[in-house]
Amino acid sequence: MSDALTLPAEARERAGKGASRALRREGRIPAVIYGDNKEPITIHVEERVLAKQLGSGHFMNSIVQIDLDGQTLRTLPKDVAFHPVSDRPLHVDFLRLSKNAKVDVSVPVLFTNEEQSPGLKRGGVLNVVRHELELVCEADKIPGEIEIDVTGLEVGDSIHISHVKLPKGSESAITDRDFTIATVVAPSALKRSDSEADEEETPETVATEQEQNPGDND
Repeated sequence: MSDALTLPAEARERAGKGASRALRREGRIPAVIYGDNKEPITIHVEERVLAKQLGSGHFMNSIVQIDLDGQTLRTLPKDVAFHPVSDRPLHVDFLRLSKNAKVDVSVPVLFTNEEQSPGLKRGGVLNVVRHELELVCEADKIPGEIEIDVTGLEVGDSIHISHVKLPKGSESAITDRDFTIATVVAPSALKRSDSEADEEETPETVATEQEQNPGDND
């Protein structure tokens, strides 16, 4: 499970674009906490601390405990707006979590034991269709990543969600199909060389070469 993060915050007294721009000039990022059938709370957090947590790589699937006016609010980040040029965070939405809540999260996939895949050892390539899995998890049991073992896979083999053992408390958010996560494919260079070999064996190719090099027939 991803480690819980702690984020100090202060209540926002004013809303609106002007107030938000003023906060950003002071190194603060506006945010909102919503959900759990309660009124939204507008807050602001320190940009430096937020940027550090964003850089952890697992901010979006971590429980974030927001310290606000002496109380701790248990939340899950749902959206971060970034500046289109500077990538500076502009606004954050947090979902308030109730006790025993289930949440939708995207969890990164990690492929293991690639050296044990005959297809990969012979030059095949692991074509990853989904780098993340959409899961419904118990809020206290959000996995940091999903490991998928590729031992024994040959060229042409595929990994579907039905092949993956998900952690206890997690299930796929997509239930209407057995979708593909990755496939072991032949390298493009091998495909090109096979195609060229086939081309060389055709009568048309031989006739063309004889026309271009008539001296070879003497």
